[in-house]
Amino acid sequence: MPPLPLRPASPCIARCSTALGDEICRGCGRSFAEVANWVAMTEAQQEAVWQRLEQEKSKGSDERRCDC
Repeated sequence: MPPLPLRPASPCIARCSTALGDEICRGCGRSFAEVANWVAMTEAQQEAVWQRLEQEKSKGSDERRCDC
């Protein structure tokens, strides 16, 4: 298996909307469960989330970004 890319510890960009009741964070794009469980996730689980976020970004699904 190739080495994992260097990334920040979390996709969080400090604009969390899950605390306001959103199921998907408008800041980072993770689900409420992914945000809440991030520190307990394995490296493989975190990598799967990173990959999904990158795919969504490359497809132009960047509607989660807020103007806050």
